[in-house]
Amino acid sequence: MEKELDGNRNRICSPRDDEHLISLSEFLQRLKTDENGLSEPEATRRLQECGPNILEEAGKESILKRYARQFRNFFAVLLTVGAILSFLGEYLEPGQGNLYIGVALVGVVVLNGTFTFVQEYQAAKTMESFRQLLPPHAKVFRDGKVREVLASELVVGDVVLLEEGDKVPADGRLIETNSLKVDNSTLTGESEPQLRSLECTHSNLLECRNMVFSGTLVQSGNGKAVIFGTGPDTQMGSLATLTEQTLSVDTPIRKELNHFIKIISAIAIFLGITFFLLAFFLQNIFLASLIFAIGIIVANVPEGLLPTVTLALSLASRRMASRNALIKQLESVETLGSTTVICTDKTGTLTQNRMAVNSLITGFDTLEPEKPPIPQEGAAGQDAEESTKKGLVENGADSGAKRVSVTGNLRWNSEKIPPVFIRVAGLCNNAKLYDSPPGYTGDPTEGALLVFANSLVDVKDLQQEYPRQEEFPFDSLTRRMEVVCRTPEGKLEVYLKGAPEVVVEMCGSVMEAGEIRKLDEAGQKELLERHLRLAEKGERIIALAFRQAEGQKEYTGDFIFLGFIGIVDPPRPEAREAIAKCHAAGIKVVMITGDHPVTAESIARDVGLAVAGKPEIITGDELKSLSRTELASRLKNPSIVFARTSPVQKLKIVQLFQAEGEIVTMTGDGVNDAPAIKNADMGVAMGSGTDVAREAADMVLLDDNFATIVNAVEEGRTVFDNIKKFIAYILTSNIPEILPFIAFVLLSIPLPMTVQLILAIDLGTDILPAITLGVEKGEGDIMKRPPRPRHEKLLTPQVLLTAYGIKGPIEAAAGFFCYFAVLLEGGWRFGEQLAHTNPLYMQAITAFFSAVIICQIANVFVSRTRFQSVFSMGLFSNRMVLLGIASELLILALMIWNPFANLIFNTAPIDLRYMMLAVPFAVFLFGVDELRKYLLRKNVNWAARFFKW
Repeated sequence: MEKELDGNRNRICSPRDDEHLISLSEFLQRLKTDENGLSEPEATRRLQECGPNILEEAGKESILKRYARQFRNFFAVLLTVGAILSFLGEYLEPGQGNLYIGVALVGVVVLNGTFTFVQEYQAAKTMESFRQLLPPHAKVFRDGKVREVLASELVVGDVVLLEEGDKVPADGRLIETNSLKVDNSTLTGESEPQLRSLECTHSNLLECRNMVFSGTLVQSGNGKAVIFGTGPDTQMGSLATLTEQTLSVDTPIRKELNHFIKIISAIAIFLGITFFLLAFFLQNIFLASLIFAIGIIVANVPEGLLPTVTLALSLASRRMASRNALIKQLESVETLGSTTVICTDKTGTLTQNRMAVNSLITGFDTLEPEKPPIPQEGAAGQDAEESTKKGLVENGADSGAKRVSVTGNLRWNSEKIPPVFIRVAGLCNNAKLYDSPPGYTGDPTEGALLVFANSLVDVKDLQQEYPRQEEFPFDSLTRRMEVVCRTPEGKLEVYLKGAPEVVVEMCGSVMEAGEIRKLDEAGQKELLERHLRLAEKGERIIALAFRQAEGQKEYTGDFIFLGFIGIVDPPRPEAREAIAKCHAAGIKVVMITGDHPVTAESIARDVGLAVAGKPEIITGDELKSLSRTELASRLKNPSIVFARTSPVQKLKIVQLFQAEGEIVTMTGDGVNDAPAIKNADMGVAMGSGTDVAREAADMVLLDDNFATIVNAVEEGRTVFDNIKKFIAYILTSNIPEILPFIAFVLLSIPLPMTVQLILAIDLGTDILPAITLGVEKGEGDIMKRPPRPRHEKLLTPQVLLTAYGIKGPIEAAAGFFCYFAVLLEGGWRFGEQLAHTNPLYMQAITAFFSAVIICQIANVFVSRTRFQSVFSMGLFSNRMVLLGIASELLILALMIWNPFANLIFNTAPIDLRYMMLAVPFAVFLFGVDELRKYLLRKNVNWAARFFKW
């Protein structure tokens, strides 16, 4: 018997080829389920038997390959070649220190690659954990009740609910449909969404319309399906092998880094070859000349660049996640910094998405709410969610008495509202009542209507008394929804809700005080004027109507107008400040909404979108009719609101702005938003939005809040700034590392800086301070600057001039000054060569090294800002910088006074007074860079031209 049960389970786990052909009853019997779904224990047992509903990630790079990839960059290749040449030098002439250089270079390559790999690996894991904050869910019947579970926990036999915007979580057969359309393009390549049915329409499983498949998208309507295939047993799972080869596309920041690497590498190779030839022809010593060439190449290569950039991006993404912005691709962080236009939804993004009924008009009569409820102690400022919940609790206990609606902070008397009005609000509705605040699941507008209706009558009883026979879902083109319901008397009624101008035009009659009379053109005009007065208060207005029906079809006229419901969605308190921040940063904020222009303008004023006077209002109809030239002219307005716009027009809006040279960030949450989100330079999806919108986006807002976008833009700008600061800092020390080799060749002096000491700077003393620049907070004016131009490079002539032309020479001068001070006081004369083991020479190079470190301490302080004075940030506000400086001083102390370090690096203890000779140079470097920033802040033209980086 037990074996037989196991065999049944195995047959249940594996789908057959005829699931679409057999009768529904046979199908349900085969899967041992029914239309009420599985019990919880049975679902748990099947999950253990069949496994989770997941696909293993295809095309994933192995850890070994990912690690090996770190050694393919040009820096690693250059240093590897240098190591090989050093080992060759040791072989040809042992005992000259070339072995230490080779080992050090190999160590640099391995450490650099390992550090970068660890950072990327941790970043990938972090991104994966962030994605788990938004795992795909499914609504499923368990024990006869609707539950929301992780899609990975679905099993064969589960009954799932499918609604507009959902991704189908597994392969299933439909048992109920309401105008259900599914986009199968990801699986079949069909360009148009296909209407589903309960009948078998084709012998081919993929062509049959009684089926839905994992990974496809519900475009409109709703339905129920019984799952028959999960995980690798789905159609998508069987095709997974086709996606094993994945192509990676370089992001803008990666392209910039590659550009930087090429330029610096070219400079390094050019200088290395040039001075190898000079040294060889002037001194005719091949091996020494080769080592000098290696030294110059090593001195030019910023070995810590890639790990530091990866760390900066990783830390930024973590900071953004802590502020409710999930970046799906690490390097997308930087793209935000160049945004010039943000196109944003209104509902839930600029507003709180806590919709509540605020105004009622039945016929031509405006209803006044009852006295607001008396706030309980400690309930001042109670939000709409809590008030709604309280109202549901109060009214649910006495369904037979006079019911009083509590929506938001308002009460409505049910005796003054026609029963059919309440029926339309509650039944022409796809939201679901829910125990937790805000009291519903589904579309917020429909949820507000449902909570309103439920507080006047029991909506569940209403749904049983007036069962739905047919639904014609809301469409962004028709802007209305209709349902056909059967009355207790057996008749059919059509309930209509939608945009006021659409519904009023479809009405030939109006209900007033329970009486129905004709509605003429003047009456329609008066109703629309009343609607505008409500809209001017910033309310979203929904019109309701009904009519008798002769059959289950869609009707377009002869409706009886019932009234208007005004719904308020208060602006987010932080939206005004966030928009002001955008305007100060030179970013244009554009609101896109399906609301009436009057409502849209009112909200725009409330949230501060109207910069100067009246905002530019462009309706969806105008968008269709205006020429490209006319639209381009109107898009130049600083305040733009698109009203009565359909989601499909968002793509056109994005493309219009992009054609004008703007860098566009687009927000959205619906299925139809996905093309615009994907086409935008930075696509942003709402965490509460549809699966398809989240998949198309580069960033997901976990709190659906516009202010979070602005925070993310600030982080994006900060990241780019910090990478530039890092580059300017590390390039500065290249000059005091290169000039000693040039002086050695041209002036025939003892070499002031060895390759070992260069590596000690680049990967010892410099690395931690450089990394601390990657965690620096944004400068005070970072959101007051215009957006970064798309073409701006990380490495610019101004960066090179500042590092190589100003700060670098100051550090080199400090080094040479200390170096010659030691030599001359020790009795050295020009032209005299010193052995590398001579104590005087060892002290001199130690003094040069110390001077560079002391100047780099000043450099790391001034590199904390690009434009603002470092004093404005607070010299000690970044404690990580202090830790980096402490590490520099510790390494310097070890290099000078530790005997083992003396042996490795050929250094020797020196008198502190030689080190103090470098302090005036460090102070001078600090002052010169502060002067540069001061001139930039004063907008001195020549300074901006040469030194603004």
